[in-house]
Amino acid sequence: MRRRPLPSLREETDHKTWRSVCESEWAVYTLVASVGALTYANSLGGEFVHDDIPAIVSNSDVTGGSSALGILRNDFWGTPMSDPNSHKSYRPLTTLSFRLNYLLCGLSAWWWHVCNVGLHAACCVLVARTGAVVARLQRPFAALAALLFAVHPIHTEAVTGVVGRADVLACVLFLSSLLLYHGSSGKHRVWPSVLLAALSMLAKETGLTALLFNVIFDLYRCWGSIIRCRWKGDSVYGRVARGMAALALLATFRIAMLQGSLPAFSPQDNPPAFHPTFIVRLMTFCYLAAFNWWLLLCPWTLSHDWQMGSVPLITSGWDPRNLLTLFALFALLALSYCCLVDIEFQRHTPAVVGLMLLVFPYLPASNLFVTVGFVVAERVLYIPSVGFVMLTVYGIQLMWRRTMNGRRLLALGIAVLVVSGAARTHFRNCDWRTRESLLRADLAVLPHNAKLHYNFANFLKDIEQQESAIRHYKEALKLWPSYASAHNNLGTLMLASGRAEHHFLQALKYNRDHVNAHYNLAKLYRKKNRIGDSLKMLERCISLEPRFVQAYIELLQITPHEEKRGILDRLLEIEPNNWKHYQLYGDWFKEKGLWPLSLQYYMSAVRLSVSDKSLAPGNLLPLGSACLVLRTIGQRARALQLANRWQSARSDEAATARRWALARAWRLRSELADRAAKYARVPLITSTCLHHSKLEVPLDEQKPNRGIKENARKFSHKNDVHSAPKRGEVGAEKASTANGCQKSDHKKGVSISAQYKPIHNKSETGHKLKSCRLQKKKKIKEETFTPFVSDHLIKTY
Repeated sequence: MRRRPLPSLREETDHKTWRSVCESEWAVYTLVASVGALTYANSLGGEFVHDDIPAIVSNSDVTGGSSALGILRNDFWGTPMSDPNSHKSYRPLTTLSFRLNYLLCGLSAWWWHVCNVGLHAACCVLVARTGAVVARLQRPFAALAALLFAVHPIHTEAVTGVVGRADVLACVLFLSSLLLYHGSSGKHRVWPSVLLAALSMLAKETGLTALLFNVIFDLYRCWGSIIRCRWKGDSVYGRVARGMAALALLATFRIAMLQGSLPAFSPQDNPPAFHPTFIVRLMTFCYLAAFNWWLLLCPWTLSHDWQMGSVPLITSGWDPRNLLTLFALFALLALSYCCLVDIEFQRHTPAVVGLMLLVFPYLPASNLFVTVGFVVAERVLYIPSVGFVMLTVYGIQLMWRRTMNGRRLLALGIAVLVVSGAARTHFRNCDWRTRESLLRADLAVLPHNAKLHYNFANFLKDIEQQESAIRHYKEALKLWPSYASAHNNLGTLMLASGRAEHHFLQALKYNRDHVNAHYNLAKLYRKKNRIGDSLKMLERCISLEPRFVQAYIELLQITPHEEKRGILDRLLEIEPNNWKHYQLYGDWFKEKGLWPLSLQYYMSAVRLSVSDKSLAPGNLLPLGSACLVLRTIGQRARALQLANRWQSARSDEAATARRWALARAWRLRSELADRAAKYARVPLITSTCLHHSKLEVPLDEQKPNRGIKENARKFSHKNDVHSAPKRGEVGAEKASTANGCQKSDHKKGVSISAQYKPIHNKSETGHKLKSCRLQKKKKIKEETFTPFVSDHLIKTY
């Protein structure tokens, strides 16, 4: 049977053609998408903050540290679903979008925010379409609902925070499933809508409620003739049966992905869930539902973390906050009664759609059926806000019809509402720009939140403001004395004062399974030379977290040298692509004197360190170790080649060219140094000829002299001729017979010291005289090394 035809989408006064209607629709879609994008334009310059760090920056499923199939086996935070410590949030589609983002633009936060803003703009278009097609709002009011959705400040955590993409992507697929199921007249619309709902569930768990909405709303629309309906392929019974079967199948699959264990949460995460009294839990959870509705109505007090004291427990029936719970419950019952009474005439379809969209997507996060790891989370209100704005706009539509004189005032109120929402969203985006600005803004709103003081102390610790960090840790412990993580982190700052062990033990007192407290206590005991206690703590730490890498590295330092190999093998098994583990293995082989094996592991570390793009000096450690081993075994050329290849692999073209030029210059200098060293190894000159460098005249003594050539000729003689002193010269020197050359003097020439002997040098005399044997040998050497050695180099070396 076919569903009863619904009222026409056009207003009675609208006589435009189909083409003009389409053009107006696209104008509306462009308007709401532009408003949604411009409202969050100032969030594009933000950084990765809050949950973005563990879910994106440190997640190997996103950064490519693990295989693509690992995304299907791990949770949203990169932990295997089979791990008892897993968060059990199975969102592979969102993680896959993160990985695609990383492959396209790396960790440039600007592009990640652009993707979130683009998805939010698409959601705004789908809200306008859903309001017109499914909720049957008039087109101007459907556009108004999309505008209110676009500027609602409650969406800042989901849109500005990159991790909130899970909610935005799930909303896109959620609304698409609704439109395909209720906005299509074809017979095969059920299974495609089921597929979109399944994809929405893989983006975030709340997407599964799309099937629940489709089934119940289909029953609502066909209620008038459901009794007379026969079983047919496209009847309401067939659609409902297929929808319920798909819902049961997907719910079973989601439960199976829990791997037999529920997520483990602590009282710090969700205090009401751990209270022993049922009445206290019920009153608190009902108040939290009303409080979430209040945040949708008045989104002024906003925070990214509502844990630990932000919302105190309701332990008494006389608590004034119960009034808000009663008011919200009364409003919910009144809307439900209005929808049920009108089920035959279906005159309040927008109210029915708005109410179901407000309630159904919130059920998984309400703590009424499944315990979740938070008290209040603004991001989970992204899809319920669609129902809230439709209820609000439907009320405005009724007021617009019934009040003719007050329309201007109503229009003014609508404009103020849109503008104030956009302004509040703009300022809230500024709070999300950095980690510090977010924490400071939320601490100003919730100063009694112990978790905010703890996170702000962690930030101060990271920027090395130790005193301020200690003060905020103590404030967190004052607000929440059993905060184990605050005790543990405070202990790391109290090492100098001697109070570190006390805080570590306090952390273990309130949480016996605190892994980091065991690890920090083990390090402290090792420094105090309490090796037995340290070993006991490390064994407990590894039993709690078998993949805790730092615990294994600490265990290496207190394990005998012969027993370290098992620990090193375990490190390579846990992180096979971590170059630091190969470096440790190479050091172990080097200490044992196994040079070839150590070189093999060092080379593996070098290959893995090339892919590590960080500029930390520690990345040079495997390269330096490998080069030292190569130098030790005499392979210097291979060490130089390894250094050049490593630099080429990590640099761009210009830097590579510069480094190759430096390498060529280094090789040239080495060759020149070798050549010059050969001159230093020449035998002592014992002949009558001196080396021509001995006759070089200092620059300060080189003056123009007209008779310098004639004086030089006076000193040019054959080796076997001895010159006698001239007649008439007073104090003439005697001829030297020791080395066969005669000393002579002149009146106006260059004076030569007595230890130098005149030589037969063509460059000095300018005549073609016969040279001695030593001169001939020197000539051959000069011709050989002329391209490499100049006179300047001879003087330098």
